[in-house]
Amino acid sequence: MKALATKAKPTAAGLLSRRLRAGGVYRREDLAPASNAVDRHLKQLQDSGRLTKLAQGLYYVPRQSAFGPVPPADSELVAAFLRDDNFLLLSPASYNTLGLGGTQLYNRTVVYNHKRHGRFTFGNRTFDFRMKPRFPNKLSSEFLLVDLLNNLNELAEERDDLMRNAQAKSHQFDRQKLLQAASKFGTVATKKLIKEWLDA
Repeated sequence: MKALATKAKPTAAGLLSRRLRAGGVYRREDLAPASNAVDRHLKQLQDSGRLTKLAQGLYYVPRQSAFGPVPPADSELVAAFLRDDNFLLLSPASYNTLGLGGTQLYNRTVVYNHKRHGRFTFGNRTFDFRMKPRFPNKLSSEFLLVDLLNNLNELAEERDDLMRNAQAKSHQFDRQKLLQAASKFGTVATKKLIKEWLDA
């Protein structure tokens, strides 16, 4: 009589792997309770290609597409790093959508949040974390204009041109929403400027 084939018992690293979701970003401490030797198992999963290390203590489960591995979503990465989902992602290139003549592309993402400050690189991407007491839940044209004026000194475009175009276009925005955005999120100088433009 033929012996029944015995099913191979999954390894400890294999059991840990089962808990991982493609496209997910995980912190070491999130995975530690599921392993009795987490660093060894994380190394095995990296060696097998199941995990990619983004930074110290931060890992990504690569998701494959027809064109190869897909990088982690910015929102997943930032949420795992902060251990918080209360943040706002913004690229300075977003200001270009306002139609003020800006065309510069910027290879960084700004993260307004309540926990961390500084520039951090994960894989080949850089995030500029800025602690703010207040920021909106999502981007709006009014907020983008206020934020552009707040950060004018950091932009590569010709500032005088941006200011002139912003002033000319300020009356096309919803007046109440723009004043509210300036009041909540603008610097003293930005609040004054927007009020002067709208009252002119």
